[in-house]
Amino acid sequence: MRKEIFRRKNENQEKKNGSINNSVKNINKKYLKNGSYSMAISAIFIVIVVVINLIVGELPSKYTKLDITEEQIYSIGEQTKSFLKDLKKDVTIYQIAQSGSEDETISSLLEKYADESKHIKVVKKDPVVNPKFVSEYTSDNISSNSLIVVCDDRNKVVDYNNLYETSVDYNTYSYNTTGFDGEGQITSAIAYVTSEDLPVLYNLEGHGEQDLDAVIKEDIEKSNIEIKSLNLLTEEGIPEDADCLLINSPATDISGEEKEAVLTYLENGGKAMIFSDYTEKSMENFDALLENYGVSRTEGIVFEGDTSHYAMQIPYYLVPTVNHVDAVSNAASSGYYVLAPYAQGIQKSEDLRDTVTIESLLSTSDSAYAKTNMNSDTLEKEENDITGPFDIGVSITENVDDDKTTQIIYYSTSYLMDNQANQMVSGGNEQLVMESLNWMCSSDDTAAISIPSKSLEVSYLTLTAYDASFWKICVIGLIPGFFLVVGFMVWLKRRKA
Repeated sequence: MRKEIFRRKNENQEKKNGSINNSVKNINKKYLKNGSYSMAISAIFIVIVVVINLIVGELPSKYTKLDITEEQIYSIGEQTKSFLKDLKKDVTIYQIAQSGSEDETISSLLEKYADESKHIKVVKKDPVVNPKFVSEYTSDNISSNSLIVVCDDRNKVVDYNNLYETSVDYNTYSYNTTGFDGEGQITSAIAYVTSEDLPVLYNLEGHGEQDLDAVIKEDIEKSNIEIKSLNLLTEEGIPEDADCLLINSPATDISGEEKEAVLTYLENGGKAMIFSDYTEKSMENFDALLENYGVSRTEGIVFEGDTSHYAMQIPYYLVPTVNHVDAVSNAASSGYYVLAPYAQGIQKSEDLRDTVTIESLLSTSDSAYAKTNMNSDTLEKEENDITGPFDIGVSITENVDDDKTTQIIYYSTSYLMDNQANQMVSGGNEQLVMESLNWMCSSDDTAAISIPSKSLEVSYLTLTAYDASFWKICVIGLIPGFFLVVGFMVWLKRRKA
C-alpha cells in the first residue's frame, strides 16, 4: 500500500516537473523570440542612424550649418550667389595653412562657396608639407590662412591680413578687429581671375573736383576697376580703353572743348557717373552736358516737408526713396536707408529724344521743396520756393545702335560718397553708389562686383525725424501716462475697499 502511494506521488511529481519544464521551455522560447526582435530592431535603428549620418555628411554645409551671427559672417549674400550662379569657368581656391591651424571662419566661408557652385573647388595646402607651392604664384611672404585663387593661367593672392579689418586703440595701443571682409575679398578675387578684360574708370580732374572718399576708392579697386586720372586740357579726348568716366562735382565749369569731348564719348556708347553740388558759380557747359540727356538742376537746395524723409531734425538731410530699377535693385531691397545731404532737385526735360530713357533712382516725397533763397532766416517753405517732388538721382540710357548703349548715372549731391554720411546709414550710401557703378562697368566678359566689409562693431541706428518724434512721444508721454492711469485705478479701487 505504501509502495503504491509512493509510486503515485512520484508520478505526480514527475508530471509536475514535466509541466514546469515545459513552462520554462515556453518562457525561454518567448524571451528568446522577444530578444531576437529587440536585437533586430536595434540593429535596424543603428543602420538607419548610420545611413542618415552618411547622407547628412554629404549634404552642402548651407543645409547643415546655421549662421546665427548678426552680420552673417559665415554666409554669402545674394549678390555673390547670383555671381556664382553665372560662373562658367572652373576656379580653385587654395587655403594656405598648416594642418590643424586653419581659421575656422574662413574654412566655413569657403565651404559655402564650394556648395554654391560646382565650378568652385577648395583645396587646403600645408606649407610645411608643400614648401614650394606658394612660390609658384608669388614671391612675397604671405601669412598663414592666406588664399590663392586660380583660374587657368590667372591667379590672385588674398593675404590673410586683408580678410580682417583692424583699428588701433590708442588708449591701450592694441589692435581691435573691427570688420570681416572675407566675402568681399574672395568674390573680388574670383571675379578677377575669371574676367577677360578689367574695366578702367577715368576720373576727370582740373576743375576742383572732390577727392574720392577712401572707402569708395577701396570698393572700386575691390571691384577690379582700375582708376586712372584724366585731364582733358592736355588730352585730345577720352582714351579708347575708358569703360566709364567719373565727373565728381567740379567746383568750376568745364570748358567748351571738354564738353564736346565728353559728348563725343557718350554719343558713341560711353558711360559716365556724374555728381554735382550746389554752387552759385556759372556752370554753363556742365549744365549743357546734362541737358543734352534731358535733365537739369533746379535752383537752390531741396528741403523735405515730410518728417519721415529727413534725418537728425535737419530738413535738408534727405532720406529719399530708393526706387526699384535695374541700376540699384539690390540697394532698393536691402532695407538700408540712404542719406543725401545738400541735394539739388533733378528735373526732366519735356522735350526728350525718343531714344533716351530716364529712370528715377532716388526721389523725395510730394512735400519736398527747393529753397531758392539760401540767405533766408526760415527753413519753412516760402513763396518763391520750388514745389516738389524731385529726383535727386537718375539713370539715363540711350540706344546708339544695335551693339552700343550710352549709360549715365547722375546724383545731385556728392555727399552720397561722404564717409560720415555713409556711416550714419550703416553703409547704405556705399551700397547704392557701388551698385550703380558696377551696373555700368559689368559686361559679358567682365564682372564688376564689390561686397562691403561686414562690420563687427555696433551698427548705427538711423532714425528719421518722424521716427524720432514718435519714440519721443512714447517715452516721454504715452508710457509714463499709462503707468499713471494704472496707478490711479489701483488707488481708486483700494480707496473704495
